[in-house]
Amino acid sequence: MLTDTAAIRTYFAKLGFEPEIAGIYLALHAHGPQTISELSRNARVERTRIYRLIDRLLESNLIEVESHYKRGVLKAAPIANLRILINEKEQELKNLQDELELIEQVLARNSLSNPATRVQFYRGPEGMRQMRWNQLRAKKSAGSVGYAQQIYDDLAGNAFMDRWVPEFETRGLKRRLLVNDSFVKSWQARKPAGRRIKGYQYNYIPPSIFRIGDNCDIYDNVTAYFQHKDNETFGIEIYNQDIADTQRQMFEMLWAQSVPETRF
Repeated sequence: MLTDTAAIRTYFAKLGFEPEIAGIYLALHAHGPQTISELSRNARVERTRIYRLIDRLLESNLIEVESHYKRGVLKAAPIANLRILINEKEQELKNLQDELELIEQVLARNSLSNPATRVQFYRGPEGMRQMRWNQLRAKKSAGSVGYAQQIYDDLAGNAFMDRWVPEFETRGLKRRLLVNDSFVKSWQARKPAGRRIKGYQYNYIPPSIFRIGDNCDIYDNVTAYFQHKDNETFGIEIYNQDIADTQRQMFEMLWAQSVPETRF
């Protein structure tokens, strides 16, 4: 079990801070405002090293400088200031995620060997999570459509769907989903709280009209299939506009023969 001091040092390391920064902050917190010389002794960090780290400490809002008569002293800032740094990191990650989609589009557009059809295979829960995350790229105007025989929690896990659902709703995406009796049983077995997703329409289609044997997403130029069989989960994405258009047309014919699902 970690001691309090070890837990703090570990937390600072997770934020990407050098080990000495945790030592300096702990020394300031324990002994109060100090000069560089005093801090060097208490934190057991060389003075030259402290001078090099001061800018990093100030930029991270971990320390404050007080001016005393003929000298300056350092003091620990409130640890809650780290929320500013964490918020900045969250924004950086969001920006990187948004920019990744642009980079993917640029590379696809500029590729010298860009075929009319691209096929991507996935395997296991991690693969299913990636496929589900890819669906968030669907254009708002057209939305996504598909059919399913089991809830996606069974394929990607509850923890992932707890992050995916708010992201889907925040982006204002729309989706129509055809389901069967197997999907309803899967839902009732898990009973995921609040998993009737905003922006989703669920319609039931009987097997006499269409037998659903796997899960399928159709969006933009992508037709994606998921399946769990013999304790193995796998999926495939087909990137082809003609195929996606054909699958969407077939979906619309089936949707016209379905009815709203009200059992969950």
